[in-house]
Amino acid sequence: MPSTYTAVSYGQSLPAAALEQIRSTLAGCGARMLSEHSGSRPGYEFCVMEVAAAGPADLRQIRASLAAADAKGPGGTDAGADQAGTAGAARARVGVVRVDTAVVPAALRRAKRKLIVLDVDSTLIQQEVIELLAAHAGTGAEVAAVTEAAMRGELDFAQSLHARVATLAGLPDTVLAEVGRTIKLSKGADRLVRVARAAGHVVGAVSGGFSQLLSPLSKALDLDYALANELEIVDGVLTGRVVGAVVDRAAKATSLRQWARTEGIELSCTVAIGDGANDLDMMEAAGLSIAYNAKPAVRAAADAQINLPDLDVALVLAGI
Repeated sequence: MPSTYTAVSYGQSLPAAALEQIRSTLAGCGARMLSEHSGSRPGYEFCVMEVAAAGPADLRQIRASLAAADAKGPGGTDAGADQAGTAGAARARVGVVRVDTAVVPAALRRAKRKLIVLDVDSTLIQQEVIELLAAHAGTGAEVAAVTEAAMRGELDFAQSLHARVATLAGLPDTVLAEVGRTIKLSKGADRLVRVARAAGHVVGAVSGGFSQLLSPLSKALDLDYALANELEIVDGVLTGRVVGAVVDRAAKATSLRQWARTEGIELSCTVAIGDGANDLDMMEAAGLSIAYNAKPAVRAAADAQINLPDLDVALVLAGI
């Protein structure tokens, strides 16, 4: 029984040569084209190709072949070391134009109800909240260096969080509202949440950041679920500690599973979006994992990449 998959190509523009390379690679894998349509949204263009393949093994072959073709670039020329393909996400260049292609099971795109779970810092929002707070404590550079190492997976997240939060001891809690006013949503974030929820899907955010900042953001976006660490505050002052267990990579994966179970949504119909190493567990648990302007290790592990400043590309990938 043939399996159906969807190859979704996207970029600031879609040169004809790049799309022809994708079609040729799919055909070379024995995949039969069922349909194709293109479209555009502010900031990017996309092309959706529905294909039939023999079975699950062919999905792996298609992804590997797209990655190999990507390494050569359109026309068979060497596209350079930075063009090495990743699992489920092929890239092609024509001049300076980058095109990404993700292969998504068609069943996920057709699912009537999906759960989308987003990381917060540098995904749902543009900044790292801990760094914004650290700037008020005069420890910005120190904290930024630790954050970067933790997101690359070089440090244990929980230990790094405790170390960074300790530098905030003594700050008045009024700084939380000040920082909250400076938070900027990622481009397309509001549209992603609004369109997904209007279509009947479920959207949650899980963060290694702090509930005092995620809660008002969750309310403003009307998210279905939200979870983050809680900063300890005593007599109006941050103590430099968090309350309870740290929301780390394992907790993020647990949240995705629990929310899916609560909503009666199969894991195969879930989407996880993140940028750092502490998102890898929830991305592995999800039916579709999306690396958003992510660290190399996260891009390599993801089913799809968004390398544009447009988070709502996820709507196209998920078939919403």
